Amino acid sequence: MSGPAPRARLNAREQWPVAVAVLPYLLLVLLAAVTVAEKHASGGLTFDLVLCAFAALWMLGMVTLRPALRDNPAAMAVFFAVLMAIVAVLVVRDPWWGFFAPAGYVFAFRLFLWPWRLLAVAAMAVVAGTAQASTIAKTTLFGVIIYLAVVVANILPMWGLAWVIWRSGEQNDQREQALHEAREANRRLEASLAENAGLHERLVAQAREAGIMDERQRMAREIHDTLAQGLTGIITQLQAADQAGEDAGEDAAEWRRHVTAATRLARESLTEARRSVHALRPEPLETARLSEALTGVAGRWSSLHGLAVEVTTTGTARPMDREVEVALLRTAQEALANVARHARATRVGVTLSYMENEVALDVRDDGCGFDPANMTGERTETGGGFGLVAMRQRIEGLSGTLQVESEPGGGTGISACVPAAPAEASA
Repeated sequence: MSGPAPRARLNAREQWPVAVAVLPYLLLVLLAAVTVAEKHASGGLTFDLVLCAFAALWMLGMVTLRPALRDNPAAMAVFFAVLMAIVAVLVVRDPWWGFFAPAGYVFAFRLFLWPWRLLAVAAMAVVAGTAQASTIAKTTLFGVIIYLAVVVANILPMWGLAWVIWRSGEQNDQREQALHEAREANRRLEASLAENAGLHERLVAQAREAGIMDERQRMAREIHDTLAQGLTGIITQLQAADQAGEDAGEDAAEWRRHVTAATRLARESLTEARRSVHALRPEPLETARLSEALTGVAGRWSSLHGLAVEVTTTGTARPMDREVEVALLRTAQEALANVARHARATRVGVTLSYMENEVALDVRDDGCGFDPANMTGERTETGGGFGLVAMRQRIEGLSGTLQVESEPGGGTGISACVPAAPAEASA
C-alpha cells in the first residue's frame, strides 16, 4: 500500500485538468436547470436550489480553492460524505440527479487511496443505483432484490476499474523505483569506477616510483661493486707506482708492474661500466659457471694484491638463476675488496657450497677484524659501510640471509645463503 501513496498524493495536489475541475460544476448547473424546468410549477424547488448552491459552495471551499487540503484524508472523507449526502437527498427527490455520478466518481478516484477508494466508489455507485432503480417498488422482496442487483451492477464494474487503476499505478511505481535504483546503482558504479581509476593511477605511480628506486639501488650496487672497486684498485696501484718511483730502492720492473695492474683495472672497470649500462650479466658469468667465475675473480684479486686466495667448491655445481649467480659473485667481489682495503690479512678463503635447496658463499680472512656493532648509519653514508649494505640488499632481495662474523684481531667471515633457484625456473 505504500507504493501507490506518493502517486495518489501527487494527483490530488497537482493542478487538475480543466475538464476535471469544471465537470462537477457543469453537471450541477445542468441538473439544477432540469430541476427548475421540471418543478417550476410545483413546490419544493427552493429547497432543491438551496442544496445545489450549498453543494457548489462546498466543492468550491473544500477542493477547488484549497488544493492543499486534498492531501488531508480526514478532510476529504468529510467532504465526500457531505457531498454524497447532498446528492443522495437530491436523487431521492428527483432521480435525474443520478447523472451527477461522473463527478462523484472523479472525486472518488482523485482524492482517495487504495483501499479507501473502494468505499468512496461504492458510495457513489449506491447513489447512482438508487437513481436508476427509482421506479422499482421496494416494498416487496422482489423489488428489494432488483434494487440490490442494480446497485451491485454499479459497484462491481467501478471496483474493477479501481483495481485496474491501483494495479497500474503500483506497477508504474515499481518501474519508477527500479529505474531509480538502477540510476543510483549506475551512479555508485561510476563513482566506484572513478575511484578505481584514481587508485589505479596511484598504484601505477607507486609502482613506477618503486621501480625507479629499485633501479637506482641496483645501479648503486653495480657501480659500487664494479666501478668503485676498480677505481679504488687503480688508485692503490698508482699510489704504489708513485711510491716505487720515489723510492730509490725500487726497480723499474716493480714500477711497471703497478702501472700495468692499474691499466688492467681501468680496462676491466670500463667493461663493467658498459655492461652495467646495458644491465648485462657480469663478464665472468658470460662464459663460465659461478664456481669458475669465482675462481677467476679470486685469481685476478690474488695477482693484484699479492695474496693467494683458496677457492673451494662443495656439492654438485649446477647452473643457477641469473640473479642468484650475480648476487653471489658481487658479494664475493665486495668481500675481497674489503679484505684488500681493511683486513691486512695473510690468508683468505672463498667457499661455494651447493646444497639441495640452497647455495651458500663464505669469504673468510685472518685479518685485523672489526666490531660489527660499530657499522653505524654515519659510516654507511660516508661510504665505509655501503659495501655491506649493498651485499645485504642483494642477498635479502632474493629471500636469502647475510651474516657477518668478526671481532677485533679475530678476522672476518661473511656468509651469504640464498634459495637455489635453478636456471630453468627463471626462463
